[in-house]
Amino acid sequence: MSPRRISLVSNSGKLDIRALTQIINLIEHQFGPNCEVVLHDLSRSYDNTIVDIRNGHVTNREIGGCGSNLGLEVIRGTVRDGDKFNYYTTTKDGKILRSSSIYILDEERNLRYSLCVNLDITESVKFEAFLHNQNRFDLDVEQGNPGGEEVFVNNVHELVESMLDSGVAFIGKPVEEMNKEDKTRLIEFLDDKGVFLITKSGEKVCDTLGITKYTFYQMLETVRKNSNGAAPGTSAPGTDENPA
Repeated sequence: MSPRRISLVSNSGKLDIRALTQIINLIEHQFGPNCEVVLHDLSRSYDNTIVDIRNGHVTNREIGGCGSNLGLEVIRGTVRDGDKFNYYTTTKDGKILRSSSIYILDEERNLRYSLCVNLDITESVKFEAFLHNQNRFDLDVEQGNPGGEEVFVNNVHELVESMLDSGVAFIGKPVEEMNKEDKTRLIEFLDDKGVFLITKSGEKVCDTLGITKYTFYQMLETVRKNSNGAAPGTSAPGTDENPA
């Protein structure tokens, strides 16, 4: 049975944002400067979801920044229960993070916020013999992560490029050597990851794959028909509509 989703609704039936702020304050003061705490408002455009962040130096993000790839999958509907606990990520500048993320409903039980905690354990991992039981991380063993590697970026353009790189790695050959079937599989991979919730991401994919918008939409339509259609509420890729 899936865990019960948190709903911070007051007796008046309204979402109590003050309670969220108290929780953020608690985590920040409890774990100190090596612990980043991030609140995303998923009703906003995905290039501007961060509405509160503490110790943003951990991932080099700030208020007004965008969400990660994992949040896109939850909004897209690819991941039904997005809450994840104690997963590991390595940042672009080499930090090792132990992270947890939860998703919070509003008063109408729609997905509204995500609260993420990223604890920098880089230094403590060096003392793994002593701290292994606390960190559950082994430098000599590749860590399994059922949700996939999380990518922290400063804008959605970097996020799309990162997901494209992941898609190319998934296909296993450079774009120049891909046939139509390979490109269709790549589009399916990106669609499952929620990439096309980002405005103008379709145009970036067209440029990368060297295909026209007409061909792109044909491929995307084929992919979604084969998977019983797009998730409800998904806007057409390449439009200026907000993702949420």
